Amino acid sequence: MILTRDVIRREMDAGRVIIDPFSSDQVGPASIDLHLGDEIRVMHEGRAAVPVTDEVDYQTFTDVQRLDTPYALAPGETIHGITRERITLPGDIGGWLEGRSRFARVGLMIHVTSGFVQPGVSSRQVLEMSNVSGRTLVIHAG
Repeated sequence: MILTRDVIRREMDAGRVIIDPFSSDQVGPASIDLHLGDEIRVMHEGRAAVPVTDEVDYQTFTDVQRLDTPYALAPGETIHGITRERITLPGDIGGWLEGRSRFARVGLMIHVTSGFVQPGVSSRQVLEMSNVSGRTLVIHAG
């Protein structure tokens, strides 16, 4: 089931769905808009091979970087963004992260995998941001 604007607002008013920070203009017809926070996780420089196994740990070949200035996301590059907002959901409501079509049209994919937001979560969400265009995309906080 997809929650509509009135149900989302009712769940928020009841304190069951919490978005922090939050502004009422973030609620769409059946969604809540989230924003890129002020930090990203980027791959280490170089082209060393990364083993794609069950034991792989992305933290061993990435670093957290402040997004105080825009980041130039090169063609073919993937970074992890982190939402500004903390999402808190009750145990009987899950969510789904989707990118904005206006950004997809210029080649920015926000989520290729793991877009599911688990019921009972209380965290900022990771955004898998990939540039599938042939041009550099300039990524801004917010």
